[in-house]
Amino acid sequence: MNAVRLTYPVQALPLERLLLERELHQVLIAYALLCDGRDWGGMGNVFSDDASATYGGRALLDRPAILDMLRNHLGGCGPTQHLLGNLQVWVEGEQVTSRIEVRASHRGMGEKKELTYDCMGYYQDRWTRTPGGWRIAHRAMTVTLEFGSRQVLGPAR
Repeated sequence: MNAVRLTYPVQALPLERLLLERELHQVLIAYALLCDGRDWGGMGNVFSDDASATYGGRALLDRPAILDMLRNHLGGCGPTQHLLGNLQVWVEGEQVTSRIEVRASHRGMGEKKELTYDCMGYYQDRWTRTPGGWRIAHRAMTVTLEFGSRQVLGPAR
């Protein structure tokens, strides 16, 4: 998101802004922990029912497709750690978007246990307010740097 001008609804007070950022940050942290814990059932607390995403240029049209992609990349991995930081949040009218930097480290499993794969980049998210709280309506992941072997990624066997 280049040079986005921040605008706030008239009723948005600084405290409300901080609370919004905190709520979004908690959902983003949940995503990282759910990925690392392979807790796919918890992703309903991260992505809206009608969520879509683009990971590495691959369009995922609904939440089941997002979960399938995560299972197919992380399910057969050894330990992972998804670190997130530098959260930016934009509010323009009723639209809420964010960008957060990610560094994801992956280790192989079994015969691939000596292999590692790391990537760095960012998530750009469009949010929606649901009765259960804020959820990601659309995610776009951009990878800016990767090193190691993608061979560590794969579905559980």
